[in-house]
Amino acid sequence: MAPDAAARPTRAELRLAAREQSRAQRRGAAKAATRTALLRVALPSVAALGVAAAAAVTVQGEAGQQRTQAAGLVPEQATAADAPDNAPARAAAQQAIAVDGAGQASRGDARQPLSGDQPAPAPAAQPAAEPTAEPAQPKVVMPVAQHGLGELFGEAGTHWANRHTGIDFPVDGGTPVMAVTDGTIRTQWNPSYGYMTILKMSDGTEAWYCHLRAYKIRKGPVKQGDVIAFVGSSGNSTGPHLHFEIRPPGGSGPVDPLPWFLANGLDPR
Repeated sequence: MAPDAAARPTRAELRLAAREQSRAQRRGAAKAATRTALLRVALPSVAALGVAAAAAVTVQGEAGQQRTQAAGLVPEQATAADAPDNAPARAAAQQAIAVDGAGQASRGDARQPLSGDQPAPAPAAQPAAEPTAEPAQPKVVMPVAQHGLGELFGEAGTHWANRHTGIDFPVDGGTPVMAVTDGTIRTQWNPSYGYMTILKMSDGTEAWYCHLRAYKIRKGPVKQGDVIAFVGSSGNSTGPHLHFEIRPPGGSGPVDPLPWFLANGLDPR
């Protein structure tokens, strides 16, 4: 046999090689189809995972940025402080956080509005009301309620041995007679003055009430305005009236009662 005839493949070998090539092509096409299907399924999952991972990274980044801003650091400062091999920078960042945080806390406290529970400002103090002054009590009151005089001091007449030693109040018998001021009283009988009451004042001055009908108080302390007796016509008298005298201390005798009344703010006329 010639050499190139021996090297040339036979028809049977060619058919066999063609069948093998066809099978290989079919297996390659099947594998390619399988890979395409797997890629169609896997790519959406990878895309979804990528979106989720990107969202997580974004959220973590925003959270880290918020923590960094809350700490008062810019992103470069936070990165330097968080680096494991940068201890000095981390210490400086922590000190800056502490100082700035205290300042922010104090500023935040200062900006807090007042709550409703805060005490209201104390009302302005009102001036104390001055006590109402009681009306001044008169030093002297009338010995009888009715004004008007009859016989005056020093008058002469047939009824007196010398001159009239007092003033007369022409009032009805039984009219109440009052203490002209505070003092102590005693009572006695006199032929000329009849039933009489003597009121001794704190300075020793005496007021004599004469020609009485009856006593209400015979002796002891009395207050200004107390009823001490009643008008009559006893003794040397021509009719009911009150004979009233003022005798200063020392026994110098009677004086005119009208100036004494006027000096004490009272006019009996």
